[in-house]
Formats: sequence, C-alpha cells, structure tokens
Amino acid sequence: MTASTTAQDATGVSVPPSQKVLHVREHCVEIVSDSGEGAQKCGQSFGAVCAKMGNGVWTVEIIPAEIQPPARTPAGASGVRIRFGTGPVTNGGNDAQLVVAFNEQVLLARLRANSLAEDAVILIENCWKDHDDETIRAAWKNAFETIGKRGFRIIEVPMEELCLTVVDDPRRGKNMFAFGMLAAVYDRDVERCKAQIAFTFRKKSQEIYDRNSKLFDLGHGWAKENLDFRIDIPTHAVEREMLVMNGNTALGMGAIASGMDLCSMYPITPATSVSHYLSDVFENAGGIVHQAEDEIAAAGVAIGASYAGKVAFTVTSGPGLALKTEFLGLATMTEVPLVVIDVQRGGPSTGLPTKVEQSDLLAVLWGQPGDAPKVIMAPSTIEECFHVVITARRIAETFRCVVFILSDANLATGVTPFPRPQTDPRWVAGPPDQSPVPEGLRPYDWDPRTGLSRRFVPGQPGGMYTLTGLVHDENSKVRYAPGVNENACEMRSRKIAVLQSTLQPPTPHGGDEGDVLVVGWGSTRGAIEEAVDIARAEGLAASSVNLTFLSPLEPGLRDLFSRFGAVMTVEVNYSDEKDAPYITDENRRRGQLCTLLRAQTLVDVDCWTRVPGAPLRPADILSAIRAKIAEGGRS
Repeated sequence: MTASTTAQDATGVSVPPSQKVLHVREHCVEIVSDSGEGAQKCGQSFGAVCAKMGNGVWTVEIIPAEIQPPARTPAGASGVRIRFGTGPVTNGGNDAQLVVAFNEQVLLARLRANSLAEDAVILIENCWKDHDDETIRAAWKNAFETIGKRGFRIIEVPMEELCLTVVDDPRRGKNMFAFGMLAAVYDRDVERCKAQIAFTFRKKSQEIYDRNSKLFDLGHGWAKENLDFRIDIPTHAVEREMLVMNGNTALGMGAIASGMDLCSMYPITPATSVSHYLSDVFENAGGIVHQAEDEIAAAGVAIGASYAGKVAFTVTSGPGLALKTEFLGLATMTEVPLVVIDVQRGGPSTGLPTKVEQSDLLAVLWGQPGDAPKVIMAPSTIEECFHVVITARRIAETFRCVVFILSDANLATGVTPFPRPQTDPRWVAGPPDQSPVPEGLRPYDWDPRTGLSRRFVPGQPGGMYTLTGLVHDENSKVRYAPGVNENACEMRSRKIAVLQSTLQPPTPHGGDEGDVLVVGWGSTRGAIEEAVDIARAEGLAASSVNLTFLSPLEPGLRDLFSRFGAVMTVEVNYSDEKDAPYITDENRRRGQLCTLLRAQTLVDVDCWTRVPGAPLRPADILSAIRAKIAEGGRS
C-alpha cells in the first residue's frame, strides 16, 4: 500500500476519499504505542497545538509500569489521551472516540481498560497483518477476533511503509506521522504544528527537525487524501496570554516565583520531572538543584539549608516519603521551615510507580512518632500547582513548620492551558534577617496565644543556640519535665489552629443544600464537578466541594454537611465495599479523606473510592451519585 492508495477498513473495503465533516464541541483521542516509539511526544505536541489554538485541553499519560516492557504486549502500552474542546476541559473524560494505535496489542490494552467508546474510530498500523513472522500474523488475527466484535470502525494505515521513505527506523518516525494525521483530521494549523515540532527538537539539529517535519507532512497528506472524515471542534478566543504545561513544571515554576533557593531531591517517579525542569532554569533565578545520594539525605540537605536562612524544599513520592520520616520529625521538633512536595503514586511499597493514587494523605498526616502537626495542601488543577508552592513557602516561614503539598501523577503528567500569572513581589522571600537578636529573646519564645516565635538564623548577633531534636524549652535546652513537653506540644498545635482561623469556608459547587454532597480533594475535582453538573441537569439535588487544606481542615464543614441528606467523599484510594464478605459498618475501611472527615466533624460521611491506576471518570462518579441518592437518607 502506498501513500496514494485509499485506506481500508478491517474487512478490506476501500474508504471513499470524499470527506464528511463532524461538528462537535469536544473530542477525546488516544495515541498508543510500544514504549519508546514516541506516542507520548506525539500526543503532547498535538495537545499543545490545540491549547495554543484556543481549545480547552486536558491530557492523561498512559505509562507502562516497567521502564522497558516487552514490545508488542498489552502490558507495554505507552501513550497519551488528549481531551479537548471549545470550552474549558478539567479532566480526561470518559471514552476515547478516536485512537491511533501502532500495533494491535497496545490497542487490546486500551480495550481491556474500557477506554474506548462503542463507536470509536481506530487508525491502526497494518504492517503486522502480513508480517514475515507467523507468530505476529497469528497475534494480529487473534486480537482482531476480539476487537472486531466491538463495532469499532477500524482503518488500516501503512505507517511503517511510508515512514521508511524518510527514515531507516520507522520506530523513530511513526509518532510525527501520527501527529500529521491528527492535524489533518482535526484541521489543526500547520504552521503552529511545525513550530511545535521545532520547539520539541530545539536542542537537536536542523537535520532532525527537517526529518520530523517531513514525517509530519507525510502523515498529514496521507490523511487528507485517504480519510473520508474530518472533525471540527471550534476554538474560542483567547483573551489572556496562556501557559501550557504539566503539573510538575508548574510546581517548579511556582518554586521559582516564590523565591525558593534550593531544591534537594532524589529521583523518583512520578516526581522527578520537577527537578528536570528546575535543572534547566533554576540557576538563572539564583536557585540550586541538589541531587542527593538518597531520599534521607535529600531531606537533610533541605532542612540544613532552611536552618541556615535559605528557603528550601524537597520533592518525592510515596516510598521516598517513608524514608524521609525521621528528618521530617526533626524539622517539626526544631521548627525549621520546610516545604515537602509529594507527587503521589500507587502503593504500598514500590506499588504502582507510574499510576495515580491519592494514597499518602494519612501517611503524611499521622506517619510520625509522637505528636507532629503539619500543614497539608492539595492542588486540584495544574494552575493551582503553580500557586500552591507560593502559599506553602509563606506558611512554612510564617509558622515555622513543615508544609506538605500533595500532588499526584494525574496532575504531574497532565497538560492543560491556564492564564499566565502576573508576578507579585510579595511572593518572593526576603533576605535572611541578620539584625541583632533583642537581648533576652529566646530561640523558642512562643507567644502563648498563637504558638509563634521568631526564627533565629545563624550569623545573627546574639542568636546562637543549640539546635536539638530532643524535647526542649524556650531556650532550646533539653528538658524532660512533663510540663515542658506538654507546653511544646501545645505551642506546635496552636500554630495550626491559628492558621485555620485565617481560612475561609469552602464554597460548594452547585447548591448550598440538597440530597448529596460529594467531597473531593486534589486532581479528582474536575471529574467530580463535571459529574455533579450532569446530575443537576438531570434534576438531582447534588453538589460538591473540593478541599485544598487538609490540615488544618477548612472551617465550617460540619455546618455545610448538615444541609445535605448524605455526604460522601470521592477518592483515588482504597475502601471496602459495604457488602463485601466479612465487612461490617464497624470494621469497614473507608477512604482516607472520609476517615479524616468522620474523625474531625463527627458526621457519618460515606465514601466512594476506586484504585484503577488511572484518573476517575465523570461517568463513573455520576453513577455513584445516582446510587447514593437512590439509597435516600443519611450515609
């Protein structure tokens, strides 16, 4: 099959060249390949172009658990989902309506993940159908015995044959060919696409750019000539300058905007790309990226830098969090300001390194020996990933405490546009205070009303004292008397209460009262609010609220909960089903935020949680809302 021949469906029927235009307000497309074939780069490039043209966009990376899984296996499926539309897009959506698959095995993986719409259009590489290897031909046939029963429209594409006219290794070319096909199908601006290719390969040679540009043109031309459909999704006027990035980049950019001086971390999925971004730019802003020898040292370096008067943070994920535990206790006891970014993944142990979960809340909140209160914040959008770091830095310094930012893999790798922030000089920390310490002032001169005390910085005249992780009095002298320990615990807790007094009650999405209130945190927000909007359009009295502060909790929750017939959390962590064998109301394990809310508000909060290793879908949350309302009454 050559570039000039017509496409064929799964039965070998020629596809008419005349194009029918489908006008829709949004669409969801997936590009999926073996690991290393560049499907993610294709999807990221396509999503970026859509955002720059004025579409709302949300991407979800499809990442295999293994670093280099076997080729042509469902377990090795790698790629990205792009949901884009005329208006804002806040989550990855439900089912993909168009899929570009580089082989039939990765397509099977997406089928088994229930990712495809019943009427999905599939553009699939066809070199495997008549491959020289009999086992590959058999695998193709067996796969299509399953795929062919589902009613998809399957169009075979000669990607490898065409890419070989430009490159010797088609694995290095199919992604840009696919980018060209998608640009033609969705009528993307070619000049913007070429500019995106230039941006993607900016650190490489002109020859590499030219080669990828030719591959794009090849895919674009093939789709124009051979596909009988085009999908029109209107763009909306962009009134403000926008940024397009993922959550990890936004966290790094927020660190720069906040005046942070040091990022100390040990590489761990899915947090590592925060340091990748900062390694490119942090030095230009006066910052340092320190790659420590392990997670423990990364926390120690950050604490040491912060003790010396700098503004420091460390970035990790679940297993790294466990290793940092002792040092985090030291920062709490010594009241050294510290920001910890935890990009959550599935656990326990190594767990799901590349998959999303919200499974670290209770570990962060209570995973310390002794009484160790800390501040916990959870951004719910990529834009919030930028701003939350600025807020965290200010809280850590003002209250001399540890502040956790709980992001997750969905935010870390997802890409979406948001308005370019207008920087504010108040975001940036000032230089360390080196003025003399007033005579008689002690290093822990706690205000009995607020628990706050002045931060001493090494080098201040009169500011010398011994820093200790042991229980100490206001002079930082080791003391074991009961009253000393009780007073220190009280002062550390008092600061958290003072912070809560400055917070505002959360505003419900939907009505202020009704049959059910859905409570979420972190990256589930977009899917929850979309589900609530659909439920309300159906006449259901559902609302939602998203919590940014998890410690201290935002005020007014008990009053808010009292205005709804039932309250339930929606989370990406584990809970027992009510009707599971041996499960009773007394021994049932509930979602992590649910457990916290029940303890803090004494309200019978219920939960609906799932741990699929993927972001929650609005349709599934909507079903849970309907079921909860159908139950009637309280949780």
